Amino acid sequence: MSLFLDALAWIFSPERLQGPYALQVLLGQQLLYTFVAVAIAAAIAIPLGWAIGHTGRGRDIAVGISGAARAIPSFGLLILLVLLLGVLRRPEAAVITFVVLAIPSLLAGAYTGLEAIDRRVIDAARAMGMTEWQILWKVEVPLGLPLLIGGLRAATLQVVATVTIAAYVNLGGLGWPIIQGIPLQRFDQVLGGAILVAILALVLDALLALLQRAVVPRGVDPGRGERRSSPREAADGSADDADLDPRDVSLASAG
Repeated sequence: MSLFLDALAWIFSPERLQGPYALQVLLGQQLLYTFVAVAIAAAIAIPLGWAIGHTGRGRDIAVGISGAARAIPSFGLLILLVLLLGVLRRPEAAVITFVVLAIPSLLAGAYTGLEAIDRRVIDAARAMGMTEWQILWKVEVPLGLPLLIGGLRAATLQVVATVTIAAYVNLGGLGWPIIQGIPLQRFDQVLGGAILVAILALVLDALLALLQRAVVPRGVDPGRGERRSSPREAADGSADDADLDPRDVSLASAG
């Protein structure tokens, strides 16, 4: 309990708001690396995942690549890339590491979101004369969006937690108090840094959970009062996918 109080005292000390390692500076660095890495990963994984989900081709390859990417140790990959790219390209090495970490969850969220749609819905859209492009954008993408946001939640949580290792190669972030505090045996500082990372992850997860609920198409949202069953809901079963947890996306990618 004393250590926890010491950590809180370290966080709220006025000294934490001054200098090049002020908490607001470290927080900005943590968010910058997270958003840049997730944005790049999304630009790569989402189009690929939608193509796999729409055509049904390449799923086994995607699952294999996702599994291999998850097996790579983030810290080891960061050190390897720093050695290969050189100390002047440490930010690029860190971003590549975090992008590799984020791609599996985003890829799984993209293609499982389309695969979860009842095929009868797709057949009905095709029977109405819609083109493949219209089916993708007007039917599959809206219905698969909740699962995609679930993948985005999982990727963001993994990246924001892993960005703490960027401090090991002197790139700042909220991992800096942890990395610096361990050799100095400043455990109040170490715990304070860990608390801040945990709070940041919880806040981002809560915001993305709200976004995930907001993108559920009207009429299949189980969170808006008492849910009414409609023939379409009974047909496509997409309402069951609205509450997908990021862990479900992770499990789907592993399978």
